[in-house]
Amino acid sequence: MLRRQGRSPATHVRTTRGAAIAMSAAPLLWIPQAALLAWAVQRLAAGAGLADMLAPACAFLALGVLRASAEAWGARRLFAASRLHLAVLRKQAAQALAARSPLDRERLASGHAASALAEQAEAVLPWLVRYQPARMRTMLVPPLIALVVLYYSWTAALILVVAAPLIPLFMAVIGWRAKAASEAQLQVVGGMSGFLLDRLRGLSTLRALGAVDATARRVRASAESVRASTMRVLRIAFLSSTALELFSALGVALVAVYVGFHLLGEIGPGSWGARLGLAQGLFILLLAPAFFEPLRELAAVWHDKAAGEAALEALEDLQHAGLALPGALTTQRDKPRAGRAPVAPSVDVEGLLFQHPGEAPLFDGEDLYVRAGEHVALVGPSGSGKTTLLSAIAGLAPVDGGAVRIGGVPLDDHCAADLRARMAWIGQKPHVFSGSVRANVSLERDGIDSAAVGAAMQRAGLGHVGHAAPGASLGEGGLGLSGGELVRLALARAVCAPQAGLLLADEPTAHLDRDTAAGVIDALVTLAQGRTLIVATHDPALAARMGRVVRIGEPCTERSAA
Repeated sequence: MLRRQGRSPATHVRTTRGAAIAMSAAPLLWIPQAALLAWAVQRLAAGAGLADMLAPACAFLALGVLRASAEAWGARRLFAASRLHLAVLRKQAAQALAARSPLDRERLASGHAASALAEQAEAVLPWLVRYQPARMRTMLVPPLIALVVLYYSWTAALILVVAAPLIPLFMAVIGWRAKAASEAQLQVVGGMSGFLLDRLRGLSTLRALGAVDATARRVRASAESVRASTMRVLRIAFLSSTALELFSALGVALVAVYVGFHLLGEIGPGSWGARLGLAQGLFILLLAPAFFEPLRELAAVWHDKAAGEAALEALEDLQHAGLALPGALTTQRDKPRAGRAPVAPSVDVEGLLFQHPGEAPLFDGEDLYVRAGEHVALVGPSGSGKTTLLSAIAGLAPVDGGAVRIGGVPLDDHCAADLRARMAWIGQKPHVFSGSVRANVSLERDGIDSAAVGAAMQRAGLGHVGHAAPGASLGEGGLGLSGGELVRLALARAVCAPQAGLLLADEPTAHLDRDTAAGVIDALVTLAQGRTLIVATHDPALAARMGRVVRIGEPCTERSAA
């Protein structure tokens, strides 16, 4: 969890203690400013001229500039640190999501995850920038002002001290409900984002089957749920502000009534036996609103606290979904060295155990050995586990038992990242990002320039395709390329990984016509020269080009060699 790992907002505040102290202590400068103002008013009432006001006016102005400068410096530094802290939280959550196995059926919906990482995570920033300093200011400023007021009048100080606890009491009561409402709102927003993204991806299917109107009604209902949950949060926020303004206004009014009647001589006690003067009474009146100001500010950002805690819990849930559940993958620690010649490794799978939750074991003691540089086809009916076996060899599917060795090195948490760096994966449905062909081939990997992309596309058979030039733009999901061209794009990505001595291909010719599949097979075999190749396929033409055919789901003695 994020908090348990020392990345909570409390740790963030400790790292920016100077900025937090500057922002919290700046309001205390109002005490000498109020004293100067009260003294100046008394001097004017006593007959002093404007020339006598020059010194206190300059001192008042200097204190104001110092106060504004301290608050501005602290706010800038705190905002920069908070933005960096939020970036770290997002990075940790994204890494946790990326660590999940592609075969994990319980992976969080992409729309929900995107909503939590993007819009919901932004609620953490106001919590760090506004709520945390407001809380520190509340703990520092009112007690000190109460002590200063107590020096002149115990009655005025008593009024302030009695009125002050009512505000946090009602804030706490309302805050419990505000936090629950914010959490519910984030859940509704995340659910709507996931639903909308999923339906947008399948919009052509919905339109073809006449389900657009039904989907629109679902979207409208989801939007109405978001509106209702947002209004519930706003109602609670307004209720909190109303309660605060009521008690702070009553407190200031009671102090004003006491000071006014005391100066008029109607109320004698309450000032330690001595009657307050004009300067002392005005000084107390000027400090009374400042006493409640931090409490008012805290109530104003109380909703930021509720939303920030809910957003932080959403980020924690993302990390929990990525790391706390079985199936987390080791992320890459060492970058592969570009230009290193590929070394074809052997692959040894011994006693493999794999089982999806709640289902019968898919593999129960599976064995497979592939010699270095050998080309092997995995064949078998759909659901026999070909893709799962490839994923286990790539370290993308955490197994329940057995051992996988790549080049004699066990594939475990310690070396999985380095071993994966020397593999290339050609998926059945390669994902294509919206952008240029060049960016989709290089994937912003180090050491891959335009010349390397062009050479890779030539080797993959895309050099003659005009609409797949390196500078051409592709739509989301590869819009603009045919199925065969998408597979060739995946081959070009593998070509740009010269250090990969092990190629893993999952149904590269699925859904392709005979001529296109033949071209893809030729490009794949050419790419695999000098490397170890394991391909899962239903295509007999592709299997015939391999050195050996392994039938998944059959005993080792029944496996045939071609």
